[in-house]
Order: sequence, then C-alpha cells, then structure tokens
Amino acid sequence: MIIRDARFLTSNSRADLCPEPTMPEYAFIGRSNVGKSSLINMLTGRNGLAKTSSSPGKTQLINHFVINDEWFLVDLPGYGYAKVSKTSRAEWARMINFYLRNRANLMCVCVLIDSRHPPQAADLEFMEKLGEEGIPFVMIFTKTDKQSTAQTKALVTSYLQKMSEIWDELPRYFQTSAETGLGRDEVLDFIEEVNKQWDANAAAQE
Repeated sequence: MIIRDARFLTSNSRADLCPEPTMPEYAFIGRSNVGKSSLINMLTGRNGLAKTSSSPGKTQLINHFVINDEWFLVDLPGYGYAKVSKTSRAEWARMINFYLRNRANLMCVCVLIDSRHPPQAADLEFMEKLGEEGIPFVMIFTKTDKQSTAQTKALVTSYLQKMSEIWDELPRYFQTSAETGLGRDEVLDFIEEVNKQWDANAAAQE
C-alpha cells in the first residue's frame, strides 16, 4: 500500500460521536510508552501526524486520522500504569470498552507490545478480553531496533508460548521498528488485504 495522504480528522471523548462509520477502521492501542505515536508516524510516513511524548499517558482521547480517503486509523488511549489518576484511568477504560464493542466499522485492533519485555499481564489480559468479545486483533511488536534480532525472537516466542496456554489459534503478529521502518510494508499490506474484504462486502450489499 502506498500512503498518498494522511491527515488528522477529529478527537472525541465519546465513541458515539466518532465519524460516520463509512470506511474500514483500524485501532492502535498498547500499554503506556509502547511507541504507539512513533509507529503511527512511521506507517503513514508523516513524522508529526501523531504527537509523540516522553510522558506516558499522553493520548487521552479517541483520535481519528483519514488515510488515502479510504480508511480510518484510530489512536486510542493506552492502558497500564500511566501517571494519571484512578478516575482518569477508569474513564478511559469505559470509553475504550464502549468504542471497541460498538464501532460498526472496526475491522481490527492492533495491539502494540514492547518487544523488549517478557509477557506482561496487562497485554495478555487485554487480548484475552478482545478474544472473549470476538473482536479481531493482531499483535504488533515494537522497538525491535533496541535489541538484537536473537533477543527479539526469544521474547516474541515467549509471548506466543504464553498465549498458546489459553488460545487454540494464535493471532497474527508483526515485528516493527519506528526507527528503521521494519514491518511497515507488512502491516500496510495486511490493512490493504482487509480493506479488500470490506469492499467486497460493501459490493455484495448493493
């Protein structure tokens, strides 16, 4: 997929105020400081599209971006241990849960995982919840440039082994680096592949 245009559209604190679900949508989410904004900028080729910050918990709203006037990319608030109040975390959780369950055009949730760490309870629990709700998702391992290829492979393997304890079928996964561009083509090709399914379904309903 070639990214010809990528622009910010709107931010919302309520899922019911999100843009009309007229195009396929992909939501990006992960623990605080997982490198979400950097990954979004790398995928779109627009350095300042998603605002990066050294302070975890920067994203506090549902941020919609329009890509190629063909699909929505959504930047969701992170989960985990950002330095925010319990009240704020609870509000984010309600907002995210409502969005994930009710967004009609949500094709896939991209769960970002820091490739440098062993399996984290917050990630495993979040993905288990997606599975229980029947919400499609893929895993995107970030920051692979911060360590050796062997270290990344070992940690990814440990994640998959941990997940295989409760999952009959493991989700698709990608390894990425916002610094080197690793995984960009693979992730965008996946989105293009799913977009074709959306187009086929839309044509069938006409």
